[in-house]
Amino acid sequence: MLESCTVCRASTLSVFHVIDGKTYWRCATCHATLLDPLHHLKTAEERAHYLLHENRVDDPGYRQFLSRLSIPVAAELSPALAGLDYGCGPGPALAAMLGEAGHVMSLYDPFFHPDTSVLERTYDFVTCSETAEHFHHPAQEFDRLDSLVRPGGLLAIMTCFQTDDARFQNWHYRQDPTHVVFYRAATFAVLAKQRGWHYVSPAKDVALLRKAS
Repeated sequence: MLESCTVCRASTLSVFHVIDGKTYWRCATCHATLLDPLHHLKTAEERAHYLLHENRVDDPGYRQFLSRLSIPVAAELSPALAGLDYGCGPGPALAAMLGEAGHVMSLYDPFFHPDTSVLERTYDFVTCSETAEHFHHPAQEFDRLDSLVRPGGLLAIMTCFQTDDARFQNWHYRQDPTHVVFYRAATFAVLAKQRGWHYVSPAKDVALLRKAS
């Protein structure tokens, strides 16, 4: 049994749903929904699932999808900043797009770009696209992300916000076995308040979090 929320650390969890023998928890503080860790994939299984994705840097459709994040991010940035694509996957198209826009991009992914030296620096902005839903330890990951962003910098996240409890069981996002945490807009509001970030959601499924100067 989970004793506290893995996203906001509050002790306000209760069972939300049991689907196909898998238990999902709901936090009454941040409203995140969590798959019980007993049902998380093993590391090798998780990596094998990621390899099934066909997300190529030069895929126009994938780039169009990522533009939902890159466009609002670009609108917030000055020219030629230092950025990190956190959880970039095997095909770091978002980093390529932002690099083409003139920014200097670094890459990190625990499976495909595991160079931890990039985590020893700080950045003007950090992007995290279709990654936060995979976090096994979200609160720790958000602490790390906070430490990677310079004062006044930007953390930009894209993940499919969970909105309709009635559709949760058949929701395609839940059915991905590597997705273990599901956020609402209210979840990011709580995370922002905890860390002193300014939070806006300029587009569907996008959270921009500005660190205090």
